Amino acid sequence: MFERLRGGPKGVGEIAAELPVSRPAVSQHLKVLKDAGLVTDEPRGTARIYRIHADGLRELRDWLDGFWDDALDNFKAHAERDTKGNE
Repeated sequence: MFERLRGGPKGVGEIAAELPVSRPAVSQHLKVLKDAGLVTDEPRGTARIYRIHADGLRELRDWLDGFWDDALDNFKAHAERDTKGNE
């Protein structure tokens, strides 16, 4: 879904036409992404146009970076313990 929206806002029909899934399946995925704050939508006539929500994506990245920071801190602590144990 993100790859399809990366090029700009699109409607469900446009996205579904590019994928081997049904329009209802695309709508379901987009609803989950919207509920998670990763995409936004706006009405345009009888359609809804979806776009990536940059702020939501930034929040997700910050959250994921926290895992990476923790992993690096744990690796550093482990390496320092091993170095002290070999002295």
